[in-house]
Amino acid sequence: MKTIRIIKDRPAGFLPEFAERPAPLRRSTHYCPGCGHGVLHKIVAEAIAEFGIKDRTTFISPVGCAVFGYYYMDCFGISTPHGRAPAVATGLSRAHGNGVVISYQGDGDLAAIGFNEFIHTVNRGENICYIFVNNAIYGMTGGQMAPTTLVGQKTSTTPRGRDAALDGLPFRVAEIVASQPNPVYVERVALSTPKEIMKARAAIRKAIKNTAERKGLSFVEVLSPCPVGLKKDAAGVSKFIDEEMTKIFPLGKFKDVSAERVPAAERVPVYDKEKVRAALFPPDDGAAGGVPADFRNRSQIFDKERRIKVAGAGGQGVLSLAFIIAHMGRLRNFNVTYLPTYGPEMRGGTADCSVVVSRGEIASPVVDANANMLIALNRPSLEKYLPQLKPTGIVIYDSSNIPLPRLGANQVAYGVPAAQTALESGNPRCANALILGAFARMMDELFLTPEDAADFTSVVEAAVRECFADKPKIIASNIEAFRVGKEKSFRAVSSGR
Repeated sequence: MKTIRIIKDRPAGFLPEFAERPAPLRRSTHYCPGCGHGVLHKIVAEAIAEFGIKDRTTFISPVGCAVFGYYYMDCFGISTPHGRAPAVATGLSRAHGNGVVISYQGDGDLAAIGFNEFIHTVNRGENICYIFVNNAIYGMTGGQMAPTTLVGQKTSTTPRGRDAALDGLPFRVAEIVASQPNPVYVERVALSTPKEIMKARAAIRKAIKNTAERKGLSFVEVLSPCPVGLKKDAAGVSKFIDEEMTKIFPLGKFKDVSAERVPAAERVPVYDKEKVRAALFPPDDGAAGGVPADFRNRSQIFDKERRIKVAGAGGQGVLSLAFIIAHMGRLRNFNVTYLPTYGPEMRGGTADCSVVVSRGEIASPVVDANANMLIALNRPSLEKYLPQLKPTGIVIYDSSNIPLPRLGANQVAYGVPAAQTALESGNPRCANALILGAFARMMDELFLTPEDAADFTSVVEAAVRECFADKPKIIASNIEAFRVGKEKSFRAVSSGR
């Protein structure tokens, strides 16, 4: 029987079998032959195992060829949206005081879409180990020009070569990081030859060790081969790194103050639920209509999840109105989600916000169907979101600028001349608060028990005070408009209930 002798097996930092990989071969990676990611993964896995930090380490994968890095590493792993690894890494580092966070990012992920978040993380000096893979091209998506593509280098988007006058110069990230005061260690290495790979190994191990010892932000830029993207064989891509890339991206150590850097004190996270609540929401002194922690609204309407869509034009106070409603739910011990929509709609078109209120867990913050209520402040919003209203849903709309909508047989609409009333009262910016008053009156008359109806006004005013705590004039004008809206008569213009 033939005996197989294993001289050196895979590092203990790798999983024994890549069970999550959707392929028959569960002991090999998905990378192309000659790719640098496999070498880098091995270096990282060796360090994790030899430093004994497996249970403290989180490996953050980017959007790129290494997006499935968590298939391979025997530690915690998370994949982030494109360019957002620095934000996730910051949160993990701060929440897990003794954690070792490794953010593994490519040139497009870190130096392009994610650079803004990244450079502010560098400026703060977060305790994160950055491994920056620079292969001078977008490898996963077809070989487009990257921020690190060399001048004259041909890619799928620069078929005649990168033009410095049109496309700018290659981005030298290591130099930028080293120029900032807070990073503790910055080095650029290459994976072109065995000698350079050993230097890269030493640099990455040092960076990970710095992070494990809480010495601050360490950054290692790695010039890495991408034979497929660069359209070269193994020898050709190594030559390209050594003879072309290093002219623009010189190898070496740019900064190392790790020996003199005092380890930061470990942050102790607060896990106690009541302490977290007290920190986020200071105790109410009663002036804002506070209630006991075990208060429960008894009206049957709240026995089920309530889904509300608030929509209108940018500048009409759509987000403020929805924010107040969300705070009302939180102040009365409901689970609440608040999801605003940003973008070009905020500049005069239709803007919207989803609010979900429930006594139980909320599966999704998105209200894109089966809304219980639609609050529409302009006609485009009504026309856009009315199809998302439940067959038994309610519409509250500003009848100053919206004509009577066509509704289903069991839908109800309430027209409130909010903009006109606000203008007549001398405060045209409070139309949204008038709508809120109409909303409160409708709830009082149709759905709330007498006890809850009495409390509803209190919680509205409490939410307004909380949302605009630093703007006393706005608090006063909005509460006044709310009261006017609640006192003003309005009617159901269509009902099949």
